Amino acid sequence: MTETITSHKAPAAAAPPSLGGLGLFTVLLAAALPLIDFFIVNVALPTIGHDLAASETMLELVVAGYGLAYAVLLVLGGRLGDLFGRRRLFLGGMAAFGLTSLACGLAPSAWALVAARVAQGAASAAMLPQVLATIQAATSGQRRAKAMGLYGATAGLSMVAGQILGGVLVAADIAGTGWRSVFLVNVPVVLVGLFLAARAVPETRSQHPEPVDGPGTVLLAAALLTLLAPLTEGRAAGWPLWTWLSLAAFPLVAAAFYAVERRADRQGRTPLVPPSLFALTSLRRGLALIVPFSIGFSGFMFVIAVALQQGAGRGPVAAGLALAPMAVVFFFVSLAGPRLVARYGTRVVTAGAAIQGVGVALMALAAWYSWPDLGLVELLPGAAVAGAGQALQLPVVFRIVLSEVPTARAGVGSGVMITTQQSSLALGVATLGTLFLSLVPGLGMRDALVTTLLVQLAGVALTGLLSLRLPRTIG
Repeated sequence: MTETITSHKAPAAAAPPSLGGLGLFTVLLAAALPLIDFFIVNVALPTIGHDLAASETMLELVVAGYGLAYAVLLVLGGRLGDLFGRRRLFLGGMAAFGLTSLACGLAPSAWALVAARVAQGAASAAMLPQVLATIQAATSGQRRAKAMGLYGATAGLSMVAGQILGGVLVAADIAGTGWRSVFLVNVPVVLVGLFLAARAVPETRSQHPEPVDGPGTVLLAAALLTLLAPLTEGRAAGWPLWTWLSLAAFPLVAAAFYAVERRADRQGRTPLVPPSLFALTSLRRGLALIVPFSIGFSGFMFVIAVALQQGAGRGPVAAGLALAPMAVVFFFVSLAGPRLVARYGTRVVTAGAAIQGVGVALMALAAWYSWPDLGLVELLPGAAVAGAGQALQLPVVFRIVLSEVPTARAGVGSGVMITTQQSSLALGVATLGTLFLSLVPGLGMRDALVTTLLVQLAGVALTGLLSLRLPRTIG
């Protein structure tokens, strides 16, 4: 009798959610879309400006509007996934991303494009945190390590491929769509993604859902806006008074955010970004490294696109394809990353920073000696070496940051990590981009480019030093 009862009860136990190969492909496809769209417009901006009669300030809003909405709402997106179900938020965010991409592609004016880009950034913020949270919750052991490695490879490759794809699509002028195709191309991809996700992505959620932290959400959004808005718009707007007032308000708002979150944590409530999460050494030190890495990455991508098109007179295809060696090498080296980490630990990140530094130095030398004949051939050695170095850093650091985050807080942890990355990407365009464009009138395009690359080289050195503080092994 006992055996009979046991045999009836066994099937009732719910199997833990499992992310299969098709499901992993689907979430990685979704992870690529927001990052591709952050960079895809870099080579399309001149064409957008001409077609929509958009000023430089308006064009910066096309980039900044997306990045700001994306960065501000990412942590909230992770929390909502924990609360309502990550698959549900993933499907809703992906559908919204497709609709807003269509709105971008059909935008009749510059302001309409900016509004659609802000909405697209919000959709990305709902979709992307669910990717990492699903991987954390529905994989384990070596499968999780492999999935996280593939996520990091996808993220890095997407940031380079976006710029290449943008140049090809603009030049192809498919059915007369011109720059609009860089947004419209998302629509069929999203339809495929939705079809696959409905069948292959399991539903996961936190076992102890945590309610949304209203005050924390508002203060985090205010802190990011007071920092990123003036930095992205200040130079083009001529640094009006509001930019300085906003920057002055940033430390005050950030301090208020921290105080509110710490008080909520101590009172047993659940803050948007639990300060206790930063007690995890791997998360804290990994995030510190992501900041300079992402600033340098996005700043370089923006600056090289402008320099090749406006300075060296390259078309959008040539400007995009000049970085193809970086993308190809990044992809293949990132595949070897997990094996190297298993053998050498996180010192692989330090080696990656050193290799990337050599690559950036080679590109600076190429710009100095070859200008204005700067293109694929001249940049190939430096771009390939830099791509190899980046591939040994980004995927590994992503794994480190989330290695100790509890499954129940997977959405919060992934939201914090991606917010840090996205804010840093926006900062890179704002700081290195502003430096480069400010130097051009006085130094000329070549010297401004070389100077900016040397500044990036200092950032690479910083990431190398920070990598020495990472845990030697990944949990």
